[in-house]
Order: sequence, then structure tokens, then C-alpha cells
Amino acid sequence: MVKEKELISIIVPCFNEEEAIPILYKEIDKVSKKMKKVDFEFMFVDDGSRDKTLSVLKELHKEDERVKYISFSRNFGKEAGMLAGLENVRGDYVTFMDVDLQDPPGMLIDMYKTLKEEDYDCVALYTTSHEGYSFFRKYLTNKWYKMITKISKSKQKPGARDFRLMTRQMVDSILCMNEYNRYMKGMFDYVGYKTKWISYEAPDRSVGESKFNLVKLIKYAVEGITSTSTAPLITSTFIGLFFCLISFIAIFLIIIKTLIYGDPVQGWPSMACILLFVSGVQLFFLGIIGTYLSKIFMEVKNRPVYIIKEQQK
Repeated sequence: MVKEKELISIIVPCFNEEEAIPILYKEIDKVSKKMKKVDFEFMFVDDGSRDKTLSVLKELHKEDERVKYISFSRNFGKEAGMLAGLENVRGDYVTFMDVDLQDPPGMLIDMYKTLKEEDYDCVALYTTSHEGYSFFRKYLTNKWYKMITKISKSKQKPGARDFRLMTRQMVDSILCMNEYNRYMKGMFDYVGYKTKWISYEAPDRSVGESKFNLVKLIKYAVEGITSTSTAPLITSTFIGLFFCLISFIAIFLIIIKTLIYGDPVQGWPSMACILLFVSGVQLFFLGIIGTYLSKIFMEVKNRPVYIIKEQQK
């Protein structure tokens, strides 16, 4: 009996990428022809695109049955697209790939070889260069990775990409986590498994511009922190205790000063500034608590992470 070939599934989240999809398809098709010992499926996830992304995917499916697609009813975000891909692919090995070719498809050859010949469950890539980033964005990105590694149990590689080739066992472990608020990089680390990291220089985008602006990146950073760490809540507790201690000392000094000099009114402008500062700190930490409560609220409602409008398996 002839043994069936192993299957590699490539998951590609897309949002308004009608121009980039054909370019990526040509590249992954070239790679698939070089890797003749394995079969491929290309799972494109249309995250509520407003351009002709879905039409392009339909045309590609007519030309190549390996091309599958999922189309959401609206934009649910990249994390939802990644989850939908994981839940609908059949591969013995699974990888994520950005549509803009900043994740070079040709590297799959060595990644697959590593998993077959070495004792690893995952081969992941990280980049040491961000040529398309401004100095400010590079600085914030590096600091954020260092911070989240310190404050959480999630040990994340600076410059880590979603581009990684995983075994089916690792994929199934990730799918066991059913939370609504998903931060996939943290999940990769949480499930464990032996990972080999490979450094590379990310090329420029094949076409178009990144859909992640500064606001979206900040939201993503907040999601990462609140999904992997309770440090902000613990920090707010200790800072609250610190301000309580300062206030007790201040009250004691005011009483002593009043008894000695009999002038309790003097210094009210500085007191007003202190009150405003402390109130601002309180509101800031109430916001942190509110962020965690909002995540609990979304979990309790138990809504689906995404809704599929159209699908071709």
C-alpha cells in the first residue's frame, strides 16, 4: 500500500488584499512544486474585505483546487482569521503566512526539513530588522517585547512573526483553548512544545501598505498584556497602597504644622495639584480594571469569535 503524502496547510489572513493575493499564490505555488514529497492546501481567510479579495480567491480556486477560502460576514480581526484557519485546515503541518510576502514562502523548505530531521514541534521566525518602520515604532516595538516578557509568564521572542510551521499536535493543543479574547503569540508560548527560532531579515511588502496603523498596534499591545498578565492589576494595588501611605504621612505633618503654626490654610494650591494628580492616577487604574472587566464581559456572553458568510473547503 502506497503511503499518502503528508499535508502542509498554509493559512493566509486577508483584508483588502486583491492585488497581493495573486503575487503570493505564485510564490507558494513555486515552493509547492519544489517540495514534491508533500501535498499542500492554501487556506485564505477573507476578513470582511471591501474590495475584490473574495472574487480573486474564487478565481484562484477554479484554477487550483488546493486553494480554499473562508469569507467572514464582517471584519473580525487577524486573530479571528488565524483561528478560523486553524479550525478548518487538515494539514499534518500548519503555518501562518502574511499575504504581503514579508514571510518568504521559500523558507518553508528548510522549516519542514527541520521538523522532519530534528527534535522540534515548531519552527518559528523572528526578524531583527524593520526597514519599513519609523525610528519611533522600532523603539516602541523593542521596548514592548521586553516589557511583556518581564510582566507575564509568556516568554516572547523580540521580533517574533506569526510565520511558523507547527505539528498537528501543537495545533490541536492551541485549539483546546476556547477563550474569546485571543492573543495568538501568547498562546504559542503557553502550549509549550519545543520551538526552534530562526532569524531572518523581513523583505519589503510586495504591494500596498500595512493595515496596522499606530492605533491598531496600541490596541494589539494592550490585548497582549491583558491576555497574558495580571501585572497591571497587581501594580495598581501596590501604587494605591503607596499613595495611602503618603497621605497618612501628609495628614500627620499637617496636624503637627497646624498645632505649631496655627495656619492650616497655607499651601492649598499645592494640595489642589496633588488632589488632581491622585485623582488622575485613580481614574487610570480604574481604566485598567475596566479593561479586564470588559474581557470578562465578552467571555461571559460566549459569542462566536467569527461568523462565516461563505466558505470553500
